[in-house]
Amino acid sequence: MNKYNPNIHHRRSVRLKEFDYSCEGLYFITICCHERVCWFGNIENDNMILNEVGQMIRKWYYELENKFPDIKCHEMIIMPNHFHCIIQNISASKSVGANLCVRPDNFDCLDKSINQNNTISLVDDVSKENIKGEHIGSPLHCVVQWFKAMTTNEYIRGVKQLGWEPFNGKLWQRNYYEHIIRNGNSYIRFAQYINNNPSNWHEDKLFEEKIV
Repeated sequence: MNKYNPNIHHRRSVRLKEFDYSCEGLYFITICCHERVCWFGNIENDNMILNEVGQMIRKWYYELENKFPDIKCHEMIIMPNHFHCIIQNISASKSVGANLCVRPDNFDCLDKSINQNNTISLVDDVSKENIKGEHIGSPLHCVVQWFKAMTTNEYIRGVKQLGWEPFNGKLWQRNYYEHIIRNGNSYIRFAQYINNNPSNWHEDKLFEEKIV
C-alpha cells in the first residue's frame, strides 16, 4: 500500500459538483498569504491598520466590479496575512430569470448537507473542471484568479519602484476558501465575522507573527 507523503504536493479540488458557480449567489471568500506572512499591516487596539500593500489590496478588491459587471463587492476585511470578503454574482437573474444557487433536482439534499456540516470548502482556483452553467456570467474561480494576478503584479511593481519587501515565491497561497451563503441569517453571520475579525485576531486560526 502506498503511504501518503506530506512532502509531495497532492492536487485536488473539492468544488461542489451540484453547485452552479456562475449562477446568482453570495459567497464568503478567504484568501491567505503564502506562508501566512503578514504583508498587509498590523492590528492596533482591535483595528486593522493597513500599510501601503494593504491599501493596494483594498483598491483591487473594489476593481472587481469594474472588471466583472456581474460581480458585486460586499463586506470585506483585510487582515495582516489574509483577506475575507463577501462576493455576489448577480448575472443569473438577468441571463436566465432564475435565482437558484444549485440544480433544482439536488437542492434539498445539498442544502441539508451544507447545513449539517457547516463547513467552508477549500477550492482549487486554477481548476479547469466543467461546472454547470459556467458560461453564464463570471465563474468564481476566474474572479479570484484575476484578483490574485492584479495584486501580485502591483506588488512586484512596488518591490521595483517603492522598495517593498520581496515575497518568497508568491504572494498568495495557491487555493482559497469559500462558503455558499444561502439566506439572510447566514449573510449576517458572515458579515459580523468580517467586522469582528480584527478584535479576534489573536484567537484567529490564521494568526501568525511572521511580520515582514
